Amino acid sequence: MTTEIDLVIRGGEVVTPSGIVSGDVGITAGRIVSVGTPVHDASSVIEAKGKWIMPGGVDTHAHIEQMSGMGQWNADTFETATRSAAMGGTTSVISFAAQNAGQTLADTVADYAARARRGAMIDYAFHMTITDTQASDFKSDLGRLIGSGHRSIKVFTTYNIQLSDAEILDIMAQAKRHGAMVCVHAENDAIIAQARSALIAAGHTAPRDHARSRPRMAEIEAIARMCRFAEYLDQPVMIFHVSTAEGCDVIRAARARGAPVQAETCPHYLFMTEDVLDRPGTEGAKWMCSPPQRTAADQQALWAALEDETLCLVSSDHAPYRYDKTGKMSAGPDASFDKIANGLPGLETRLTLMFDAMVSRGGQGPEAFARITATQPAQAYGLLKKGAIEVGKDADLVLWDPEKTLTYGPNDLHDNVGYNPWEGHTVTGWPTDVILRGQPLVSDGVFLGPAGQGKWIDRPEMKQPRKTPA
Repeated sequence: MTTEIDLVIRGGEVVTPSGIVSGDVGITAGRIVSVGTPVHDASSVIEAKGKWIMPGGVDTHAHIEQMSGMGQWNADTFETATRSAAMGGTTSVISFAAQNAGQTLADTVADYAARARRGAMIDYAFHMTITDTQASDFKSDLGRLIGSGHRSIKVFTTYNIQLSDAEILDIMAQAKRHGAMVCVHAENDAIIAQARSALIAAGHTAPRDHARSRPRMAEIEAIARMCRFAEYLDQPVMIFHVSTAEGCDVIRAARARGAPVQAETCPHYLFMTEDVLDRPGTEGAKWMCSPPQRTAADQQALWAALEDETLCLVSSDHAPYRYDKTGKMSAGPDASFDKIANGLPGLETRLTLMFDAMVSRGGQGPEAFARITATQPAQAYGLLKKGAIEVGKDADLVLWDPEKTLTYGPNDLHDNVGYNPWEGHTVTGWPTDVILRGQPLVSDGVFLGPAGQGKWIDRPEMKQPRKTPA
């Protein structure tokens, strides 16, 4: 090797798609140029002895600087959210360009892109959230935007922004025509409405009642319907935030039939149960999300589904709202659960929670950790230069100290939420250094990145191979 190498990360255990390699990673012009080969001369050196060198995390489901379906702005800006992501080892994120009623898709994406350019500190792409198919120039805008690199679309089957089955089928058909993935928040709205009305009529309005207001059958039915839509049209679909054992079973069966379906889950379903909502007063609001946390048996089923690749990735579903009148409690300090914003922060904690479970505690191991949190998310959404330590990829790397143990405190994250939903939870394994395209972003736990340094990730046409039926 020569001094043409800009940066070498020296002496760590490198986790690659082909296995674990002991040695150096050479970086030039923001790209990986060597893996495992000794680098004797480089402009800069980072010593990694005793550490894991992992690909930068890829979080493909995060709500940032966005208005919710309940009409509330997230607590985070792109600057605060992506700083938090970087401190937790994430270097690429896909968030949502969410359409308002009557807003054209062109304006939606342009407005959202301007926010990202101002503040993003890591690289980013967008899912286009479609809520109004009657907006001006809808179909022409959709095709043009997909063609320009916005290769994923989100639709809802619930909330006041839900689309009809006919609209969802039409969007899937257009996505197939132009080469895009369709992502679905899959819960049956009628089942939820009936359960919610019955609970409120009986006076059950506390945050703990939120779990019962979104029955597991709502998820099971909607997942099954979306799998059949994907199968009918042969159109790739990603099912978001699966929370139930039965949901996993439905997806497993659909994939066995050859349906082009992928699915994700989130840390709050893997590590929390619905008991987390049962707190004095309205404190349980901090942990309210949709779908809600479920049971220990569901947790076991989700882990099994990750292991057999029924679920292909773990995202954060970062949905940040402060626990005050600007966020969760905007309807008042004693608000009914149906008036409380759904979501909790997760960009900064996703990787540490998964590393602790998968690597430190002897779970599926470092290679599976890298695959589920970086490689497969990048592959699923066409982030061609992200998600793996390979020659030619972007040099997005994280050094993990496997010995460092930390217990989370009440407000020790770097976002703008004001509380940590994992307070009191202890993790072993910590991201000490984060590198984005060859540039140090976090060094020994100190954040270095400037606002706006993140770059938009252009994505090619999505071509997901069908799974061959067993």
